[in-house]
Amino acid sequence: MDNIGRRTFVRGATAGVLAFTVGGAEVLLLPSEARAQKVPLKVLSAEEAARLEAVSETLVPGAREAGIAHFVDQQCSVPPHEALLAIRISNVRPPFVNFYRAALTEIDRQCNTAHGKPFAQLTPAEQLAFIGAMRVGKHPDWKGPPPQQAVFGAFRADGVDVVYGTVEGFERLGVPYMPHILPTARW
Repeated sequence: MDNIGRRTFVRGATAGVLAFTVGGAEVLLLPSEARAQKVPLKVLSAEEAARLEAVSETLVPGAREAGIAHFVDQQCSVPPHEALLAIRISNVRPPFVNFYRAALTEIDRQCNTAHGKPFAQLTPAEQLAFIGAMRVGKHPDWKGPPPQQAVFGAFRADGVDVVYGTVEGFERLGVPYMPHILPTARW
C-alpha cells in the first residue's frame, strides 16, 4: 500500500473499493471492477476462483458479478491484521487462503462422493441442497475446516460483504448510504 496514502485507502474502503495491483501500480477498484478488468489474482488460482464463485453465488446471488473471488483474493494477500474477512475474528489462523483452499477442496470432495462431479457442475437444485446441508452440518465424513457450519457462515458473510457492502449494495437494499456519522459536541 506504499503508493496509496492510508487516509485515501480508508476513505475508499468505506465505499467498498480496495487496492488492487494493475500493471505494477496499486489502484482503488471495487471487486466487481477488478473482476470486469480481469485484474490478475495474487493468491488464488483461476480454478480456485471459479470454485469460490460457484459456492458464493449459490449462497448470495450476485456474488460472482460483485467480484467475490477478487475480494477474497485481495483480502488474503494483505497483512492478516488488515483483512476484512469474517474469518479474521474467528479462530482461523493466517494465512487465510489456506482456509478457503481447504474448504473448497472439501466441498468438491463431498460433491464428487455424492454426485460424481464437483460443486460447480451440480444443478442449481443440487447446489442449494448441498449448501442447506452444510448450513446445518449434515455432510458425512466432513474433512474440511471444522465445523462445516462455520464454513457456510464465512462464505456467506464474504458474499454479503461484497454484494451489499458498497454504495450500490445499500441502494439495492433501499438503505441510505452514510459513510460516517459526525458527532455533535454536547458539552
